[in-house]
Amino acid sequence: MILNIDVHLQYQLSAPTDLLLQIEAADLADQTLLEANIDFSEVSHVARVAADEGLGERIWLRADGLFRCDYTARVALDRPVPDLTALDAVPPHLLPGDTVRYLMPSRYCPSDEFQTFAAAEFGHLEGGAKVVAMRDWISNAFSYVPGVSNAQTTALDSFVQRQGICRDYAHVMVTLARAATLPARFASVYAPGVTPPDFHAVAEVFLDGTWHLVDPTGMAPTDTIARIGVGADAADVAFLNVFGQADFVAQNVAIRVD
Repeated sequence: MILNIDVHLQYQLSAPTDLLLQIEAADLADQTLLEANIDFSEVSHVARVAADEGLGERIWLRADGLFRCDYTARVALDRPVPDLTALDAVPPHLLPGDTVRYLMPSRYCPSDEFQTFAAAEFGHLEGGAKVVAMRDWISNAFSYVPGVSNAQTTALDSFVQRQGICRDYAHVMVTLARAATLPARFASVYAPGVTPPDFHAVAEVFLDGTWHLVDPTGMAPTDTIARIGVGADAADVAFLNVFGQADFVAQNVAIRVD
């Protein structure tokens, strides 16, 4: 499968402002960049830096006035889709060092507050079967409602409200997995079929020695997803961090499949 990605962003800046951008699809073993182009309005500084886990890159920019960014890419996806229920959890004492941080609570994922619920609801299951049960529970219990959450909404808020958008679904999935001693992280991605069209968010859970994509919204089959970046939660993979004041002007994300 080939994804054609087309992104357009515009923000009005009232003074010279530092921006940290992360919107480019990563070039990985299971997703190959065939073409990619990114273009900005006039900026005074551009520098690329590695993103978390060495997966993708961020771009430091310094801009003033009307900031515009256009990004296009063609990404070939070649990702197997295993039966998650057949995958084993890795015992905590055997986990690789770089996965350990994803067992811990984070800003939007207070997993320590979910341990009793996770044990009561999913404690009879193991490994991938537990992950699938969590994914399906969220999908069935939650309603996808744009506008009910904001940049301050945590997994606990979403759990109480039982509604939200992809960001909220992913935070709850990550939180439940961590509460059950399964390393889990947040992934910013592109995927076709997302309604409304936008950047998408899913979870990744560490099973059988590697990371596996999990989308509790049900909108994005794992073999249709192109990763942008990963982190402990949404704070680590915002598509744009503005270190100053910025007014939203326009945003468009379009994904087409060849």
